[in-house]
Amino acid sequence: MKIIKGDTVTITTGKDKGRTGAVLAVFPKENTIVVKDLNIFKKHLKSQQGQKGGIIEKERPILASKVAVVCPSCKKLTRIGYQINKASGKERICRKCKALLPSATK
Repeated sequence: MKIIKGDTVTITTGKDKGRTGAVLAVFPKENTIVVKDLNIFKKHLKSQQGQKGGIIEKERPILASKVAVVCPSCKKLTRIGYQINKASGKERICRKCKALLPSATK
């Protein structure tokens, strides 16, 4: 999966189409991501021992194919490519302006 935690993405389909947010979590096996304050749903919780009940709002995962990454340097929606650098290895690049994108640290 080319999208990583911390990327800025724009939703391309659905009720939140056109809205932008940061990626909070990535689930590669399900090919889904969680975007901050987007794709919200309300959950009704019943009160239990020591906990209050109520209605909470949570982010629901969205398919990674339904979002586009926003390049930090050219501010355009773009796809992500890879470039092999002998010194630092595989790097993510913007397909439009060829700028380096921040990569995941292990």
